[in-house]
Amino acid sequence: MPASLSSESIVWLRPRWMIGLGITLGLIAVATILGPTERVLGTALRLVLLHGAWVWVGKAAYALAGLAGLVFWLTRRSVWAERSTALGWTALFIWSTYLPMSLYLQISIWGGVFWEEPRWRVPLMLWGVSLVFQVAGWLMRDLRVLTFLNTAFAVLLWWQLGATETILHPQSPVFGGEAVRIQAHFVLLVLLCSLLMLQIAAVLIPAARRLFAHLT
Repeated sequence: MPASLSSESIVWLRPRWMIGLGITLGLIAVATILGPTERVLGTALRLVLLHGAWVWVGKAAYALAGLAGLVFWLTRRSVWAERSTALGWTALFIWSTYLPMSLYLQISIWGGVFWEEPRWRVPLMLWGVSLVFQVAGWLMRDLRVLTFLNTAFAVLLWWQLGATETILHPQSPVFGGEAVRIQAHFVLLVLLCSLLMLQIAAVLIPAARRLFAHLT
C-alpha cells in the first residue's frame, strides 16, 4: 500500500475513531438540548453554557499544547513535539469555532455585535496570532520552532485573557451565582467537550508525525 494511504495516515477513517467522535458529539448535542433555562435568557442559556464550556476547553487545549512543547524542550523526544502540534491544531480549531458562536450569541442576546467588548476583541486578536503561529510552524517544519511557538502562545493567551476586563460580558456568568443545577450542567459540558478535544488531538497525531518525518 502506498505510504500516503497507509493505515496510520488514514487513522481518522477508522470506524472506531469516527464512532467515538460521533458518540461524543451526540452526547454534547443531547446535553445542550436538555440543558437548563432561566428567567432572563430563557432557552438561550443552553447555548451560552455550551459556548462557555467550549472556550474553556479551547484554553485548556492551548495550555496542553504549550506544556507538551515545554516537555519536548526538556526531553528532546519527538513524540512530545507531535503531541504539541496535534493539540495546537485542535486548539486552533476550537477557537475558530468558538468565535462564530460568540458572534451569534452577541446578536441574539445583545441585539448586535459590540466590537469594543474586550472579551470579544482580545480573543479575536489571539485567534489571528494563533493562526499565524500555526502556519509558520507548519511551513518551517522544525520541532524546536513549532513547540516554542506553542508554548509561547499558551503563555500569551492565558496572560492576555486573565488581564482582560469586561464591559457587557459578565465576569463569571456561571459561577458568579448560586444556581447549582446550572453549574453542574456546565461542568458536564466541560467534561464532554474535553473528551472531544482529546479525541480530535488523537486523530491528528499521525498527521503531526508525518510533518516531522524528514527529521526522524
